[in-house]
Amino acid sequence: MATIEECRAALEKLSDNMRGAEGDVRAAAALDRSVSCHITDLDVTFAGRMTGGRIEVDATRPGPPREKAQIRLAMAGDDLVALVGGELNFATAWGSRRVRLEASLLDLFRLRKLL
Repeated sequence: MATIEECRAALEKLSDNMRGAEGDVRAAAALDRSVSCHITDLDVTFAGRMTGGRIEVDATRPGPPREKAQIRLAMAGDDLVALVGGELNFATAWGSRRVRLEASLLDLFRLRKLL
């Protein structure tokens, strides 16, 4: 089972990857939205903001998200680490419900370029 530190490191790596993106992916990463990532097996939520092509984590809180972020993710810690490490395909994980992603329809269309 991934630790909170490993999940935080995975989110930092994802943020770094987004910042280095180009073209359509860079445009999708340039959204300015509140973000939450609930790590279900650890029952902890990383909350922050997607801005400037990065994800900035402002808080780590126990339990599910306290507020409804504009972009919401939920998954096990091992799945987060595997997704960011390229070992797990997002579409496969989402289709099998290992990963949940909730956002507005417009944001989902933009985010699909990141995934």
